[in-house]
Amino acid sequence: MKITKIETLVCHARMRNWVFVKVLTDQPGLWGWGESTLEWHTRAVVGAIDDLAQLLIGEDPRRIEYLWQMMYRQHFWHGNGIVRGTAISGIDVALWDILGKIHGVPCHQLWGGPVRDQIRTYCHLGGGRMEAMYETRPSDAARFAELALQAVAEGFTAMKCMAVPETAPLEGLAPIRYAEACVAAMREAVGPAIDLMVDCHARPSPRMGVLFAKALEPFGLYFFEEPCWPESVDGIAEVQRAVATPIATGERLVSQYSFRELLEKRACSVLQPDITHCGGLSEARRIAAMAEAYRVALAPHNPQGPVSTAASLEFGFATPSYIICETVHLDVPWRQDIVDEGFQIEPLGRIVRPSARPGLGIEINETEVRKHPFEQELLQRSFYADGAVGDW
Repeated sequence: MKITKIETLVCHARMRNWVFVKVLTDQPGLWGWGESTLEWHTRAVVGAIDDLAQLLIGEDPRRIEYLWQMMYRQHFWHGNGIVRGTAISGIDVALWDILGKIHGVPCHQLWGGPVRDQIRTYCHLGGGRMEAMYETRPSDAARFAELALQAVAEGFTAMKCMAVPETAPLEGLAPIRYAEACVAAMREAVGPAIDLMVDCHARPSPRMGVLFAKALEPFGLYFFEEPCWPESVDGIAEVQRAVATPIATGERLVSQYSFRELLEKRACSVLQPDITHCGGLSEARRIAAMAEAYRVALAPHNPQGPVSTAASLEFGFATPSYIICETVHLDVPWRQDIVDEGFQIEPLGRIVRPSARPGLGIEINETEVRKHPFEQELLQRSFYADGAVGDW
């Protein structure tokens, strides 16, 4: 059995282009789907996949670990960069899809079978850009409360938002009070039974991250995400030690080595590897094994397309420390037109049960994908009140 071709299909989905990876074999009807979506770097990722394909054509797709080592270690430069890591991830996921299809079982059966009967999902309410002076306008808090109530009406029992605004390294209390008012409105709207999470998007400095975390601690957050730059592991650890709220991070990290430092420094309570960036399902499983040794939970980052979601769910059914899955359901109205999914989402509670289909349990409709060709993503720019470049 040989790999004969590796294709990429780009599908424009509003704020990002989904990059689907199709690994074909010499066996009729046998191929695998992966995803390598990386917003604002679409063409670079497609090129990286083409480069890696040269290593894999003619190889046996069942030798997944061997092929992963080839992609990571050959060509001198290791696959730690985000573009190379994302390219490796998409191919790796597709290889696991193929292996499941060969054996006629879902991917989670390849990894020892399900460790749970269901997975809870959560949605992201957004938040985006805030006013430069962060005045606490009633309309902003009311908007967050309205979005939270809408999510509850759609069946979600957990949700995340970006109530923390773009923040300079030191700004005083104005942005703190802004975030506090928005989260207070959400908590009042949905009550204590709904789990709320706040995503800082790594906007604050470590010290501002501590101030935000302490201000929001009374609202009982399920977790507080990316309170400062992921490069500042000591800073994240400082926030973790300052509050009882679980701190989550990891969505921008590539390879197990970056996650190892987080664990060694006890810097977080929740790891968020992105399967489409961190090195695929192979590397995600290594990260999960380390997290299990430290008794740290996993909640993968997953704002991309439907292949990423299927991979995140299959991973979750076989991973003991996995707690919840991020999902996207309102990004584009035609999302379900391009994918046939084997799993079903129960409307009440947004619970997913295991799929019985082999591999990832999905199939991509290539005709529908081609109706949405590549478009340049809108550039996201962020500046502080004094004109300095900020973190979006």
